[in-house]
Amino acid sequence: MSEAEEKNEGSLWRRLKDGLSKSRGALAEGVGNLLLGEKEVDESVLEELETALLLTDVGVDATQDIMAALSQRVRRRELNDTTALHAALAKLLKDMLVPLARPFAVSDAKPFVVFFVGVNGVGKTTTIGKLARRLQKEGKSVLLAAGDTFRAAAVEQLKVWGERNGVDVIAQDQGADSASVVYDAVQAAAARGHGVVLADTAGRLQAKTNLMEELKKIRRVVSRLDDEAPHEVLLVLDAGVGQNALGQVEEFDAAIMLSGLVITKLDGSARAGILFAIAHKLKKQGRKLPVYFVGVGESVEDLRPFEPGAFVDALLALDIEGGQSS
Repeated sequence: MSEAEEKNEGSLWRRLKDGLSKSRGALAEGVGNLLLGEKEVDESVLEELETALLLTDVGVDATQDIMAALSQRVRRRELNDTTALHAALAKLLKDMLVPLARPFAVSDAKPFVVFFVGVNGVGKTTTIGKLARRLQKEGKSVLLAAGDTFRAAAVEQLKVWGERNGVDVIAQDQGADSASVVYDAVQAAAARGHGVVLADTAGRLQAKTNLMEELKKIRRVVSRLDDEAPHEVLLVLDAGVGQNALGQVEEFDAAIMLSGLVITKLDGSARAGILFAIAHKLKKQGRKLPVYFVGVGESVEDLRPFEPGAFVDALLALDIEGGQSS
């Protein structure tokens, strides 16, 4: 890794740690004692840890499983002090998230079509702009589809990202048929030789049924051009919504069959334990749904691939090598 790459990686690491500060602060209530030298693990330590996990939105079911695994090891005297308990917690949390990690890969499909779904305000449009820049750096030719025709601001925002990145944007007036916009974009991409289509969609909460039917319609219409499209359907989730994220995953998955997640707004207000709740629920369902990216800031460079190890290290205030952070 070059010096510039190491500097950038270090900067991203610091922003991830900063973004998880709220969750880390809540965890400190229960984990803080684990970092203050070697102490005997007793019921009060375990109770504090359990409370801390719940406060960071890890969720009741996931927390119960985590505590059951740790308590069993304590009873077996495999974890004789709080330092060992802390290390075991870190490993357990990382193991929970490993199934969520998978690189985002663009196939040879021409064009490769990606739908972005999610409720209003989660950062779909911004995520599209950031991913467009990322794909461009990888040598991909990208076209954007302004399919959120319900919100005029979303169309304009996507156009701004198009101008900033120097990519084509297919858009119509506010109120236009979203499926028509995305259909035109896929056609245009094929005609112009673009390799990737990133399509925005509406996310109005006040009309869930209509929204889900609209998403189904977009999928049906686009499949007329390519029966394998869309090749990815990414749900964008705001990390600050806590347990509400579980309901969003279920509803959108039922309507349009998700293929991946993007977690945004890890900016200091996030209740990051929700990733463990999602991982736990998906495992129980036997469902494989990766988290491709996390958003750690406002910069175009702040959309980064999800790395379970780095995420847990940042959450528990560990350094990259796994030691305690200063």
